[in-house]
Amino acid sequence: MASSSSMTQGSVAARPAAALQSTAAAHKARITSIDALRGLVMIVMLLDHVRENLYLHLNVTDPMTLPGTPNDLFFSRLAAHFCAPIFVFLTGLSAWLYANPPSGVTRNVREFLLKRGLLLIALELTVVNLSWNGTYQVLYLQVMWAIGFTMVALALLSGLPRWALATLGFVIVGGHNAFAGVNVSPDSAWYPLWTLMMHRGWLVTEGIVKVKVSYPALPWVGVILLGYAFAPLFSATVDRLWRQRVLVLTGLASLAVLAVLRGFNIYGENAPWTPGATTVETVKSWLNFTKYPPSLDFLLMTVGGGGMLTLAALEFRDNRVTRILSTFGGAAMFYYILHLYVLMVGYRIMYAIFGPNQGTRFGVDIDSFWIVWVVWLTMVPLLYFPVKAFANYKRRTTLSWVRYF
Repeated sequence: MASSSSMTQGSVAARPAAALQSTAAAHKARITSIDALRGLVMIVMLLDHVRENLYLHLNVTDPMTLPGTPNDLFFSRLAAHFCAPIFVFLTGLSAWLYANPPSGVTRNVREFLLKRGLLLIALELTVVNLSWNGTYQVLYLQVMWAIGFTMVALALLSGLPRWALATLGFVIVGGHNAFAGVNVSPDSAWYPLWTLMMHRGWLVTEGIVKVKVSYPALPWVGVILLGYAFAPLFSATVDRLWRQRVLVLTGLASLAVLAVLRGFNIYGENAPWTPGATTVETVKSWLNFTKYPPSLDFLLMTVGGGGMLTLAALEFRDNRVTRILSTFGGAAMFYYILHLYVLMVGYRIMYAIFGPNQGTRFGVDIDSFWIVWVVWLTMVPLLYFPVKAFANYKRRTTLSWVRYF
């Protein structure tokens, strides 16, 4: 993503007082835009998880297989690519905002990150794995593990100067692709660490419980560090117009870098694009990025382009749509766990009624992917009401543990 070295120039010290909004109004707008974007990606994430329940008989590779992946499946999966990286980036951004509230009284961000990071890892190993598999015979280290690890890493690094965190974030995000082709033998002493940090694969293949790493964690650490370093742009003392301008310029610069790196197959994605038989196939090849772990080009598209430009678009939006999105984004943990168990129960009901019609699974036919979209659009409003009720309870309650959800 493009450098944000000028992002604090809109502070009170650097901008005329007449150009600033009130602190309260700016803070409110910040919360709206961040929570709305988080809510948006959580809703899009639901589409991908519906697919993984009803369309798993035609699963997708990483990157996707071309030719061979139908357009509806390809572009639905592409939309879901934006979810994890934006969420991780916003996690870093929100951590800085927690540590630096508008009151000016700083908070202990290290304790905040450690507690929540370890909780996410524990939930991944227990509640989340049960919702996906129904057993603990195989533990999958997925997105909750990755986010939890990044929070622990940020907690340990948070005492460094912001410029050092930004530099480290850029080095990890921009440099890890240089090692993407490195293979470490399973019998090597380095294999467990390499698999956890850089290589998607099996960590434990024998015994009562097997473990597979789906989200290698190191590149995600770079993303959360960049979010934390970028966050002062969202301080309540920053001019909103200035913030929006920086977001737009950062987004456009990220897309420009992506166009060069990807256009000429220079660096940033180990799966080069090639011209296809049709224009659509060529576009699909160009956009076919690696997610596990996220390539530089993948992050330039999702966080750099999509994340920055969407935040800019949401900056002055406070309407019914953004409030609905903010409801989902403000209770993200509760929504995440709730939707997984709703999907699990729904799938088991369908399996009990119709039985396996796609091998050993129940699912929709290959030419009926539209059913996935219908189920997704039906679930969004159904999930909204319990999420809203929990969000309201979360604001009212004095129970400290509720805030973790």
